[in-house]
Amino acid sequence: MAGHATRRRVNSSSTISNATLYEKTFSQDPSAPATIEDKRSWKGFCEIESEPKFGVQGVKVQEIVSLDDEILAYLPRPVYGLIFLFKWIEEDSEKQEQSCPEGVWFANQTINNACASVALLNIVNNVPSIDLGESLHGFKVFTANFTPALRGDAIGNFDFVKGVHNSFARKMDMLNADLLLRNEATAKKGRKRTVDEDESEAGFHFIAFMPIEDQLWKLDGLERQPMCLGSVQGDWLSQAKPDIEARMAQYEEGQIEFAILSLVRDPLLEMIPALAENVKAINALSTRLDIVKPGWEAFTDSLTDGELAGTDSLINNPNLAYGLTQEMLEQAKPSQAVMDLCHGDIASDILGHREQLIAAQANIRMSIREEIQSNQSDEERAASRTCDYGARMQNFVRKMRVKKQSLKEV
Repeated sequence: MAGHATRRRVNSSSTISNATLYEKTFSQDPSAPATIEDKRSWKGFCEIESEPKFGVQGVKVQEIVSLDDEILAYLPRPVYGLIFLFKWIEEDSEKQEQSCPEGVWFANQTINNACASVALLNIVNNVPSIDLGESLHGFKVFTANFTPALRGDAIGNFDFVKGVHNSFARKMDMLNADLLLRNEATAKKGRKRTVDEDESEAGFHFIAFMPIEDQLWKLDGLERQPMCLGSVQGDWLSQAKPDIEARMAQYEEGQIEFAILSLVRDPLLEMIPALAENVKAINALSTRLDIVKPGWEAFTDSLTDGELAGTDSLINNPNLAYGLTQEMLEQAKPSQAVMDLCHGDIASDILGHREQLIAAQANIRMSIREEIQSNQSDEERAASRTCDYGARMQNFVRKMRVKKQSLKEV
């Protein structure tokens, strides 16, 4: 979404036309979508309606439909941070820190439309347990001693971040961003803007809330410094709610001009190891039953294992459909209860526990399938946002005009 750049509609009174900008920015057919090279060489950040992904491993962005405790309870744990999208209003600068604390990585937003990327970077760079990947880790190390403003400038010059951010860009997004900047520069030369104009055209903006070293922080790239909201006491989400709800209350009834996203640990990181432990435990108990009660399979319904697992058959080997590898099975450690049964001789106890594990596997596998499907849906939605429908519509209209002209001639 827009950062400190204000929102305006592009109209015929613009001092610089899209056509003029197009000639300077693109060389191919104006109806063609922006190419990868167009996005790579473009110097700006486009206004986007989605959260960019920077290849950070083990995290997931999940939308929050309500701040009710019941809804927050369903979020995967841990929750690394919240991202709040709202119509920006400047905070009292006296509430901000005098300088950025040593243990907080915080960047200002110094580039238009980069607030989504800045908000995400302000979160992930403050979670030591996250695997940032080579590019972001190198960037974090490089900017460790920078001021927030210099970090913001570094983001603007970081091709990796800009490339991911602009992967959502459509050609018209890029043209309008350039047009807005140029017209703003022209307008500033002619007159000063009033406070009322600034407030009426305030842009939508992403900010972050997160715990860092037992303190709750609000990280707003448009503010000079981060703002400490107090010590974390228990669930930090409950402490962040009042500040977010206060901002929501500023909207008139019926207005929905905000959204809340959470950055959480990817649930698959716990689900798949749990499946590995389950499979290894079932196999261990089956092996013990072979010794304690040969022919024990006759005491189980041949269909039961598959029905309880909710699929055609029980998993007892690596299965890539669930992300389960041989290495995971080798590293998995059954619980102490399973180990005790593997040293026991009471077949009924072993059979009973094995059936419990089969039922548990059904739930684990169902959860994994749902999570994988959810991730695939997210990826499909993200891919659809990169599609340049404007260019397609232009081609469609052009063909329809040609067809209409042909019919007239007939």
